[in-house]
Amino acid sequence: MSGGNLIVMEKRPITLHINGCDIDVLIEPRKLLSDVIREDARLTGTHVGCEHGVCGACTILIDGRPQRSCLTFAIQAQGKTLSTIEGVVGEDGGYTALQQAMHEEHGLQCGFCTPGIIVTFEAYLKNNPDPTEDEIRDVLSGNLCRCTGYQNIIRAIKKAAAMIRVDVGGA
Repeated sequence: MSGGNLIVMEKRPITLHINGCDIDVLIEPRKLLSDVIREDARLTGTHVGCEHGVCGACTILIDGRPQRSCLTFAIQAQGKTLSTIEGVVGEDGGYTALQQAMHEEHGLQCGFCTPGIIVTFEAYLKNNPDPTEDEIRDVLSGNLCRCTGYQNIIRAIKKAAAMIRVDVGGA
């Protein structure tokens, strides 16, 4: 190989606000947020499946909205609030209504897709506490699951929605 130019990307310091904590990292500008979360922050609950934004396993909340971390450069997340599955905790420190319902309704099997689904629906149910089954299926279509056949997941989301409505005084 002769005459080629070697491109060297300088690492840059950034601070990410993940699950209520600031994490300082030194990264190459093109490093993906999913990789920084898993490798640098050591939060391995965010899974990487397809690396093309199709499967939803890497879904996290960025400023409260579900987004694919495998399609986001980490440098784009500086100054934003990030929440991963590790940050999804009930008010009492235990399970959220959705996590409890997923457990009770057997909404997981291998668990690979589960973090992305939980993160997605924690955000969704905050704004839509009374979703129809069609709405649940529409939102769920962004998260691929190879094990469950989705029926138990849908039942769990419906159950969690009912639990949330009762908690806020509706029914």
